[in-house]
Amino acid sequence: MTFPLTLLPAGDAALVAELGDAIDPDLNDAVQALDAALAAAAPAGLVETVPTYRSLLVHYDPCLTDAETLGAQLRDLARGLDQAARAAGRRWFLPVCFGGDLGEDLGFVADRTGRTMNEVAALHCAADYRVYMLGFSPGFAYLGGLPAELHLPRRENPRLSTPAGSIMQGGAQAAVSPMVMPSGWHLLGQTPVRTFDLRRDRPFLLAPGDRLRFQAIDRDRFAALSALAEAGALMPESEAL
Repeated sequence: MTFPLTLLPAGDAALVAELGDAIDPDLNDAVQALDAALAAAAPAGLVETVPTYRSLLVHYDPCLTDAETLGAQLRDLARGLDQAARAAGRRWFLPVCFGGDLGEDLGFVADRTGRTMNEVAALHCAADYRVYMLGFSPGFAYLGGLPAELHLPRRENPRLSTPAGSIMQGGAQAAVSPMVMPSGWHLLGQTPVRTFDLRRDRPFLLAPGDRLRFQAIDRDRFAALSALAEAGALMPESEAL
């Protein structure tokens, strides 16, 4: 499947390469493939890339290249894009303690969707989520694949502070929050896993294109795993895609 490329300036040292305007796995595969192709080509002046749902932000050094040159290189890469060439991802299994003070909106989501809290948690654990992008804060993972029966508007009154490790949902998306931050998403539970940890060689646990499954745990297990995470000794299970 091919997607038309639109190039837009982003300040005086970046370009946005747009491939579409939807939340779609094939479109996101194309973004990941373009990102991988650009990294392999390593054009002069390339500084950093930021893949999103439908586009790729490309930062460059204006002393080494310019928008016209880099844009031509992006167009060439897009014409020969092989979506299968995107970086291989992983499926991660994150333990989550749902409800209570760790997920204070679980009851609200259950009431609004006509389900019990256990049913809402079970639906989340049955979903195979896709990590579409990281953004908003370091390691904040935007997830596609929220079951349609759980889709709800975000909170009318956002909170100024939500806990690190929160598992949340908003609209048609779910998310994993890596740190204390403001949010208008519904809080369902928490994972003890640090999805952003500067002590690791790879600080970001999740990457765009990865898959993610939640596994429900009780409060005692959460406390035990949190202690391991605090010591930098917790790494969740995963498998190659």
